[in-house]
Amino acid sequence: MRRVRQFAWLLLALVVLASLGAGLWAPADYALQFRETPNSPPSHQHLLGTDELGRDRFSRVLYGTRVSLLMAPAAALLSTLLATLVGGVAGYLGGWWERAAMAATDLFLSMPWLFLLLAVRAMLPLNVSPMTSVGVTFLLLGLLGWAASARVLCAGARGLRNADFVLQARASGLRGMRLLALHVMPNLKPVLAAQFWISIPVFIISEANLGILGLGVAEPLPSWGSLLREMESFTSFGFEAWKLVPLVLLVVVVSSFQIVLSHDEVYA
Repeated sequence: MRRVRQFAWLLLALVVLASLGAGLWAPADYALQFRETPNSPPSHQHLLGTDELGRDRFSRVLYGTRVSLLMAPAAALLSTLLATLVGGVAGYLGGWWERAAMAATDLFLSMPWLFLLLAVRAMLPLNVSPMTSVGVTFLLLGLLGWAASARVLCAGARGLRNADFVLQARASGLRGMRLLALHVMPNLKPVLAAQFWISIPVFIISEANLGILGLGVAEPLPSWGSLLREMESFTSFGFEAWKLVPLVLLVVVVSSFQIVLSHDEVYA
């Protein structure tokens, strides 16, 4: 099992390095159109062929991977920070603060998270620039994905609230947010790290769902969601297996994250 996890780490590292070096490896810009060869099969010039607009698929896969893999950790960081502010502070303060925070958290959890995300995104303008759409998608994922982590952090902070070292610090005159920052939050670091890493594959899949529905990153900037959306017009993959590369890459990355997260050292 250890070798499987090492192999998963290796796959993730290779995908991340390849996406970060997209400008070096990509044979063309992701938006450049080769109008004389639309929907062409793989060739020496186009390793994965071209799409219906004549854009190089290999370049778009590289740039799309970079967008998705950078956006998901950023959204996970934002959601973890929000979960800390809501759940961690509520668990530390207790009383009606905790009851109010957990009531809000339960409200978020009671609604289908993906449908809530789709509803909020659909209310926003669709004719935005690609970079603006990246920011909007990142903010939506982070602002709406904190509830589950908040409950975990609330339970952790509640357990530390009456711990011996916290009571000793309180008896020494340490109070309020200073006590929370110096003694409670440092002991929640393993929980924070776990919630951050768990959120990344969730947000990768969520971005892909948004992109498939046309509510994610705007064209011509690619992402895994927009690349998967192109499969709507595919009728047969029997002789065009290269068109499945974005789907295979998504499955490999998410599966690798799951294998890595199953290792206890991630939570240590």
